[in-house]
Amino acid sequence: MTTPWQRVPSDLAAAMRPRLPTAVRAIAEAVAEANPGSAETAGEKFNRDVRTAVQVALERFVDLAGTGEPALPPPIREVFVALGAAEARENRGPEFLLGALRTAARLLLRAASQSLAESRPVTVDEIIDLSDATSAFVDELASACTDGLARQLREQAGEGDRRRRRAADLLLRGGAPADVAREAVTAIGWPALDRVVPVLLPADQARDARFRFAADGVVAERARDAVLLLRSGPRAERPALAEALAGRAAVVGPSLPWSEAPEAVRLAERAAELIGTGPEPVFVEDHFAALALRGEPGALAALSSRRLSALDGLRPGQREQLLTTLQSWLRHWGSRAAVAAELFVHPQTVSYRLNRLRDLLGPDLDDPTARFELLLVLTQRRN
Repeated sequence: MTTPWQRVPSDLAAAMRPRLPTAVRAIAEAVAEANPGSAETAGEKFNRDVRTAVQVALERFVDLAGTGEPALPPPIREVFVALGAAEARENRGPEFLLGALRTAARLLLRAASQSLAESRPVTVDEIIDLSDATSAFVDELASACTDGLARQLREQAGEGDRRRRRAADLLLRGGAPADVAREAVTAIGWPALDRVVPVLLPADQARDARFRFAADGVVAERARDAVLLLRSGPRAERPALAEALAGRAAVVGPSLPWSEAPEAVRLAERAAELIGTGPEPVFVEDHFAALALRGEPGALAALSSRRLSALDGLRPGQREQLLTTLQSWLRHWGSRAAVAAELFVHPQTVSYRLNRLRDLLGPDLDDPTARFELLLVLTQRRN
């Protein structure tokens, strides 16, 4: 099979070789000028790599003139594969490489044509053959560069997957030292190690969850299901999850500190057993009371945190006083006289404390579900 460079005049090598240093410098400078952002960011190494690549490419093109050899023997091809890989490591896509190669192709054709023209007359057919040869040769260079870029991206993706699996395993297993866990999540781009929201999903949705929540979650695949662990943030809020998980038979566990992720997953598992799954996601926080009544200490602790967190900033004695008053008020169905008699305080004192509780707890005191959960938490607190 005839190669495009086989039709190139064989005397091109003799005409062009003395001009190679000038051509290399001109093409390297043109490539750098066409991509000033990359040159300024990468500095001297960028310029050195460009000069090396241009030198190797031009010397090879000159050697190919009039031959039927393959464009790039393995050692030369690896130079351009490495160049593409380096671009991927710098988080640059193929646009720079392809633009640089277009610039190089244009200038290579000009340099080759001028070299021949300075040694003898050049025909139109020879110019056309030179054009075909430079285009085909640069296409081979582009193929090698994009191959290197693709290889590096696959390698980086594999390393990223490994890091994400490690982070998921550490969080799911629990017990990891804080510095180890922090290092693991930093390696996958999480800005901090804070609270985690687990989501149980059918096993066949693991891949989709990994794609949809790539920046905010890690996925652990298990025999019977998949566990998505989401870092705290807007995408882990209930409204966002209700929309994103619609129709996916999901069970959303409670938001707990990262060190309690195994407990959060266990509560999601227990809720799945108790409630089952359906088209709409099940939120464990809606079923804390049911789980607590079935002896789940984690559910009781989560429910307590949810209902009483507004009192966390009080002094211990003041907090205890208000909780005692609240429990009595709930048991006596809001009778201030009964509360005052039970606690041996003046009814006005009860009124003052209840006003303070209303400031802290807001509408929870008028919500039947919230009142039941408050009474459950306070009753268990005494036991």
